[in-house]
Amino acid sequence: METKNLTDVQNYNYGIEKIFDKAQDFLPINGTDYVELYVGNAKQAAHFYKTAFGFQSLAYCGLETGNREFCSYVVVQDKIRLVLTTPFNPDSEISDHIRRHGDGVKVIALWVDDAQSAYDETTKRGAEGVMEPTVFEDKDGIVIKAAIKTYGDTIHMFVERKKYNGIFLPGFEKWESDYNPPATGLKYIDHMVGNVDLGEMNKWADFYANVMGFANLVTFDDKDISTQYTALMSKVMTNGNGRIKFPINEPAAGIKKSQIEEYLDFYGGPGCQHIAVATDDIVFTISEMRKRGVEFLYVPGTYYDTVAERVGEIAEELEKLKSLGIMVDRDEDGYLLQIFTRPVEDRPTLFFEIIQRKGAKSFGKGNFQALFESIEAEQARRGTL
Repeated sequence: METKNLTDVQNYNYGIEKIFDKAQDFLPINGTDYVELYVGNAKQAAHFYKTAFGFQSLAYCGLETGNREFCSYVVVQDKIRLVLTTPFNPDSEISDHIRRHGDGVKVIALWVDDAQSAYDETTKRGAEGVMEPTVFEDKDGIVIKAAIKTYGDTIHMFVERKKYNGIFLPGFEKWESDYNPPATGLKYIDHMVGNVDLGEMNKWADFYANVMGFANLVTFDDKDISTQYTALMSKVMTNGNGRIKFPINEPAAGIKKSQIEEYLDFYGGPGCQHIAVATDDIVFTISEMRKRGVEFLYVPGTYYDTVAERVGEIAEELEKLKSLGIMVDRDEDGYLLQIFTRPVEDRPTLFFEIIQRKGAKSFGKGNFQALFESIEAEQARRGTL
């Protein structure tokens, strides 16, 4: 694989038109390209995501491909690509990241048609560059990547791949594996949530608005997301075509330590709290994931006593949803079904949300109370509430 500076090389729509003028979208994004996690043992992490979540082997780079710094395993399910990366050098930047944060999201890669333009437009509006537009090349073509900083140690990587026909990226080879458990029905990344420090939510909402051209889709304050003990505030930012949605959470004043404060303590600062992945059949998906050992937050049985009157008619059997712990909420466009895993790391940090939208464009506001009570029960068990 060769790398060159770009200057050396020639050359769902969710109805948010009401709040976002696409003609002024200076940063067009096609979707999420991949999410890269820095982990302590990439080989074992890949096995976990294949076994528990139904991902398939896609690509690999490491010693065998000439990479002496780190290895990466890429797993895929429909439009979702996770890159799991482990360093070889204990003194590397990747090692420092794992030491401080544990396993966690480092790169949220965004698929763009023009990485140079994406980098230029964001940096001239105030983004701090991490990597100038650079060409990565092998026999299958070229990929242009550029990166900027966002909250904490998280970065956004702009990936332009229109002149590339390889399995994933230059430097990677196809990962052949006899072990590929069946998929669980996960389709794409619906949204990714960032936790930031107290008083930082507006700063980062402004960053996405002013630097990346996003719009504020919805805002939740501490009256919307609270219990008698804890609270948080959140702003959901979205890009021009609605394919990228980033809720930004900060803690709010409460009697006890909120889930956001717990995350910040154990992660060692701001970072990606959870990845929401979509399915077309949440009953099937959660049934499969439970069989494979994925643990989900417990939803009190009393939650389902009021679902029918609050949500109205739904296609799914309520008793089945109750048995699986799947929550339901409705907005003016339809309803959604959602459930949250317990943290997938030993530290109470990163977790996943599984969501199925039946027309709804919202984020399950009607479920916030039950969700928070479930999270607080988990915090109490850990002694961190």
